[in-house]
Amino acid sequence: MMKRKRLLILLPILLIGAGWLAIHLGEPEYGYMPPERILANPSASQALRDKGIRAFDLPDGPIPVQGKGNVGAASGITPETGAVQVDEKLLALGRKTLYKETFGNEVFMTDVLGILDGPIKLKNITKALLDLKGKGTSNLRVELDTDATIGGRSYKKGDKFDTGIDVAQGSYLPLGLPLKYSEGRVKIGVTCMACHATVDPETKQIVEGAPNADFNVGQLMALAPNTASFFTHTDVRNLVQYVKSTDRRVTSSEGKQVHLPDPDALEKAVDENFSKWTPGSFDTTPDLVSNMTQMPDIFTKGKHPYSWSGFAMAGNFKGLSTFSNNVHAQNTDPLSQLEVSSTLFGIDKEVFIGTILQNASNPRYRYDPASGLKPSEFHDKIDRRTPGVPGFNESVKSPQFPKMSPVAPNGLFIGTPGYKANEQVNAMAAYQNTIKPPEPKQAADPKTVKLGAEVFRKAQCISCHAGDSFTNHRIVPSSVIGTEPTRARSFAGTERKFGPPVNYMPDTPIPIPKDAKITKIPTGHLDPGQLKLGFAHQGSEGGYKVMGLIGLPWSAPYLHDGGVAVGPELPQLGISGTLFKGILPDPYNSLKAMIDQKLRQRVIEANRSDARLRDTHVTGQGHEFWVDENTGFTKEQQNALIQYLLQLKMK
Repeated sequence: MMKRKRLLILLPILLIGAGWLAIHLGEPEYGYMPPERILANPSASQALRDKGIRAFDLPDGPIPVQGKGNVGAASGITPETGAVQVDEKLLALGRKTLYKETFGNEVFMTDVLGILDGPIKLKNITKALLDLKGKGTSNLRVELDTDATIGGRSYKKGDKFDTGIDVAQGSYLPLGLPLKYSEGRVKIGVTCMACHATVDPETKQIVEGAPNADFNVGQLMALAPNTASFFTHTDVRNLVQYVKSTDRRVTSSEGKQVHLPDPDALEKAVDENFSKWTPGSFDTTPDLVSNMTQMPDIFTKGKHPYSWSGFAMAGNFKGLSTFSNNVHAQNTDPLSQLEVSSTLFGIDKEVFIGTILQNASNPRYRYDPASGLKPSEFHDKIDRRTPGVPGFNESVKSPQFPKMSPVAPNGLFIGTPGYKANEQVNAMAAYQNTIKPPEPKQAADPKTVKLGAEVFRKAQCISCHAGDSFTNHRIVPSSVIGTEPTRARSFAGTERKFGPPVNYMPDTPIPIPKDAKITKIPTGHLDPGQLKLGFAHQGSEGGYKVMGLIGLPWSAPYLHDGGVAVGPELPQLGISGTLFKGILPDPYNSLKAMIDQKLRQRVIEANRSDARLRDTHVTGQGHEFWVDENTGFTKEQQNALIQYLLQLKMK
């Protein structure tokens, strides 16, 4: 007890010290990166380094190179072709970036959204961390600092809130949530590993690449004072219906007087939507539709194309760099859409900026319509870090900006000054491709696994789930696969302002010089029909990619909406019977619901009975490929197939 009190006393002293460092050394920041000794799945990248293997990745495919031979124009591997050398330095940068790099999103998360200014404050998080006494957790429980009512649910001061935030054993800082001292206050940002690494509840080891299945993002953001800043991720399509007064006026891009929505009315509507989000899920597409997808694993080797809809297929690492770029260039700072808000949402740029900033948590970032400034002028005034670039995140305009493209769906590329163009996203992609799932905790009987492999072939699962990663790399139309269709159409709006995929040369420094050389990203090797499906362009309904099957023990629940969820006990059906009750879905039982028609129907019915899931488009329907008694398979064969799937390993 005395030790904890001392640490609580030390916290303000440390913050004062951070302020002193900020004055003398700049802006101190810290993000936790675990040593490999506490990983359940030590990275294969070290083995690659020890062997001295190099590889070069081109935008249309990788080229492995053994030894130290010269590589040049004769091999087609030159800077002009966009070649990226995968070596020890790049892999080390990739791991560091995944754990520590926010790309500046702490500004939006803290100053605009106000993630630390609601009932969950830094002091409460600190107390929760100290209460762990270094033991680690897969669900940091934080006491609320004030009473709150969000989405019709009331919370009391002192209630312990399930954040789903993971803390490694021996650490006093959460995974993927770095702290930074800037502008006189502590700010918190988010990195990839907040969502794509987890602490094993049993062993307390960290599993790199596994999704944080109970990360309660929706509820955490709903508790913030300006959740309305993320309104494009909800079903709030018409801002006019929230206009309550003619006093909140701005001048539009066309010089007309238009009105901003009432901050309180809009906040209430957005809070209500976010409070319905499933733990372990996030709405990754700003399309004015609340269509969450579960956080995927990042055991990415051989699983291209990337994202649930497969839109990320062009660019380095078979589109993985494009996917990593989109996460940071688009999803953690809604203001990154400001130059395309009219195209994507039908919302004037000035209304868009004003709506997001009018209730910003930090007064310095809060827009006042009575100021006499246009919202865009106010944004430019306060955006000291990334002048001339939409939003506050560290990004650069693509060569075709403001047009969008297959490699930049909002026209921006993420990148920190001092690095080269795409260096960090390429590094993340390279490292992700070295992450392997842990060995299964319990080995299945070899005879059972052999029988499961036979059933896998007999049931024709292999017709789509083929190859080393158990995917044929195809996107299937949403009507064919039968899953909830709204997410498949999320990128349809980009077609109105779509340009050719071009980028800067890999050796281009950030900030981008005026004379920077541009290179065209090859797409000739891509199937035009698949590209159309991935973006839902040209009247396409969109689709979902055939998922790889490596790492299934760590990726329950299943399907893009995470709706196929069953707990350790079969009565625990659907999201309402599992994650909404703090119960993690069981991989075996959830896989059984994937292939057993009767069990799946019970899961779907459980989801349909919950209004929260209906309102956020979570169903668990589709992918109707049954391996049960109705299709001629015995219970023994069904069990064998599930055991086989849970034993699959990455080669």
